[in-house]
Amino acid sequence: MQERAGQLDRDAAFPDQEIERLRHLGALTMPLPVQGRERNDALADGLASLLILVGQGNLSVGRVLEAHINTMHLVARYGTEAQQRDTEAAARDGCLFGLWVTDPPAGGLRMQRAGDRIRLHGGKQFCSSAGHAGGALVTAADEAAGTRMLVLRLGIGETVSPLPAPLQGMRASTTGAVDFTGCDVPAGAILGELGDYLREPDFSAGAWRGSAVALGGLIALLDVAVAQLRESGRLDSPHGQARIGQAMIARETSRLWVRAAARAAEDLAADTAQRVATVGLGRIAVETACLDAMRLVQRSLGLSAFRQGTAVERICRDLSTYLRQPAPDEVLTGSASWFTANPEATVTA
Repeated sequence: MQERAGQLDRDAAFPDQEIERLRHLGALTMPLPVQGRERNDALADGLASLLILVGQGNLSVGRVLEAHINTMHLVARYGTEAQQRDTEAAARDGCLFGLWVTDPPAGGLRMQRAGDRIRLHGGKQFCSSAGHAGGALVTAADEAAGTRMLVLRLGIGETVSPLPAPLQGMRASTTGAVDFTGCDVPAGAILGELGDYLREPDFSAGAWRGSAVALGGLIALLDVAVAQLRESGRLDSPHGQARIGQAMIARETSRLWVRAAARAAEDLAADTAQRVATVGLGRIAVETACLDAMRLVQRSLGLSAFRQGTAVERICRDLSTYLRQPAPDEVLTGSASWFTANPEATVTA
């Protein structure tokens, strides 16, 4: 993936070949634990390893895969047997699913029932893989003034358009806006019940997957930075070594937090609030580590880190964009509040 990452970024081209390779490897249909009362450490570790590797290869591919896996998880968690069967079969055949849940400022997606059909009005923004995904999980406001999830197969008359101003990073994830106005879908597209999308732990605990992808980007950034310092003859500088050493500490700290967050999130026997709090701390720990590492790498490399089109510049741009997930302060204070109220609880991996 790394070989094509630069060209895909320059062209803002969707990584079709990379997604097809992941499908061939079975990554689009990995099993996800959603029922039972047991720990799932092996599965959590395996999924974390996959996401880290993909993020290391290309953060845009990691973003697209993460959204697909999150969609598959929600379908497995809240879907009917028919929905689970149909979604898994579609993914096995190569259908990539987006997760489109952000409403534009002017108003979001709304649904209106008409017998056994649903009429859609409005759309979504910040839709990764827009124009390339074959399906999507979307949130929509229904007549009962609540939020519902819908699982859609695309090509139903939706309109895809670029964002008014393109994102600085993650260009290959082809993030756009999708308007569903006038689209008509069966009532069987409804996933779960009112409010299920915001239900914990699924709403918050799935954030560990994004942290795993970000860790992959951090690993790639340090690999490229060390190689560039070696080529320029500056690797042995004590000041440079100190900065790289600090970045390595950030990398390995992130690795520990990702494993702890993954295992907590997929431990179906654990307390829901503890799972959410652990993932929240892990998310902020990885974000902080990535921001610190980017600063250290840029200081070590100097202006060369800002040359457009270089691997370091691209990875930093992608990471900076990807790390901007919602409500970081709320996540941090909420997680800290739970652990301070439960001093006997610990974070373990």
